[in-house]
Amino acid sequence: MRLSEARVVLTGASGGIGLAIATALCASGARILAVARHRQPLEPLLERYPDNLCWIAADLTTAVDRSEVLAEAESIGGINLLINAAGVNHFAMLEQLEDSEINAMLALNVGAPICLTKILLPLLKQAPSAMVVNVGSTYGSIGYPGYASYCATKFALRGFSEALRRELADTRVSVLYVAPRATRTSMNSPAAQALNDALKSSVDDPQTVAASVIHAIAGDRRDLYLGWPERFFVRLNSLLPNLVDRGLRKQLPLIRHLSQKPDKENLEP
Repeated sequence: MRLSEARVVLTGASGGIGLAIATALCASGARILAVARHRQPLEPLLERYPDNLCWIAADLTTAVDRSEVLAEAESIGGINLLINAAGVNHFAMLEQLEDSEINAMLALNVGAPICLTKILLPLLKQAPSAMVVNVGSTYGSIGYPGYASYCATKFALRGFSEALRRELADTRVSVLYVAPRATRTSMNSPAAQALNDALKSSVDDPQTVAASVIHAIAGDRRDLYLGWPERFFVRLNSLLPNLVDRGLRKQLPLIRHLSQKPDKENLEP
């Protein structure tokens, strides 16, 4: 896809990976409808790229707000790129989470991208070529203690991406699934960052992830897994899960200790 010709709906646009993607797309000449809860983080971009970027506030877990996103997308002349980057995460053992927190995570991480994609598909199909990009996680391929609910949502998003790609195989709409590793955003609570530090895990900057995503979009990729050794462990987990079980069991005492006081909400806007 030629980025200068991209007309984009981007969710989660005011923070973390989403904001970095918005910045990169604006610099590439794309036109972007930024969907986010907050306008303030987008102000510098809105001022710098007034002809490229517009903003709409929306709660993507509601049908009414998703319809407003559709109407706005129609008003800018249609779209050929949808990037589902909004999401929420909790670092906590399962029994520490309230049902409301689990349901909110499922609604935003799974229900929202599926339903938003569904409502925007007719517009995407009108374009000469189009793409849906779902921003998942390494934890969409590896079940990790302390992230059981989050892993469930990202496994679901990966499965949705694979099935949708096959469902649209005879159309001009392609699907790209992106799996970042740990990224330096508000999604990482202090406890989660402490775990990354203790395990000496690599943490990417949002700009690094965004650059890789933009490159994958331009190259019409079908999937993108970021980081080494994360890509190796994804493969190892699929071939020798018992080996990964044993390795992660050794980390359980540390994970249990650090998750005792989890942040209650870590949200990509």
